[in-house]
Amino acid sequence: MTKDDYVIICGDFGGVWELDTDGEQWREQFAGNKHNARVKCENMQLDWLESRPFTTLFVDGNHENYDRLNAYPVEEWHGGHVHKIRSSVIHLMRGEVFDLCGRTFFAFGGASSHDIRGGILEPAVSDYKEKLIEAYKSTAPFRINHVSWWKEELASDEEKINGFKNLEKHDYNVDFIVSHCCSTSTQNILGSGLYKPDHETDYLDEVRAKTEFKKWFFGHYHANRNVNDKEICIYEQIIRVC
Repeated sequence: MTKDDYVIICGDFGGVWELDTDGEQWREQFAGNKHNARVKCENMQLDWLESRPFTTLFVDGNHENYDRLNAYPVEEWHGGHVHKIRSSVIHLMRGEVFDLCGRTFFAFGGASSHDIRGGILEPAVSDYKEKLIEAYKSTAPFRINHVSWWKEELASDEEKINGFKNLEKHDYNVDFIVSHCCSTSTQNILGSGLYKPDHETDYLDEVRAKTEFKKWFFGHYHANRNVNDKEICIYEQIIRVC
């Protein structure tokens, strides 16, 4: 393999995660040797990917630090907009179409978190510490706003409009679609009512109805399954597509 070969991750990359310790409100909770070790580990992992004989691409999932991810400068790359984490570790932004190896790829990351039954805690409120202790005592999974959860996990109206605009430029015909969640109708087949639809899965239903594509890969549901002859839920495997 060479840097002209691409390994695409279908969301939940999680490689850009650790908080900035310069933020005063996080210092008490996250500063110190333990946090510094995690930052060092994150950099080592990204450097390891950078050293591999391939280029790592990813769409975002619901487990990303969007404060950090969206702070990277936006660049043009292979026909679409990206965030370059390293020169060969690259975030494919939502609604963009990329030309890779003579094939077209429509990228659309994001998904709803299912592990928030215990709610989203707000660190800025006065009784945050008390609520955090209560949450840890509970068995219900919870998240913390701007620490382990971001509202940007779901697409904005601008990103959805951008997606249709770019698909229209390609006459609603691409070779591959790569996302984290899937369309509402596909999700209903996959989960048999387990997963609730949201405005992003509904949007992807519109994409599915309007767009000609050869294969659609998504990874949100932690399963390896061919939903049909075109749509594939991918988790612990790598599939060569071209």
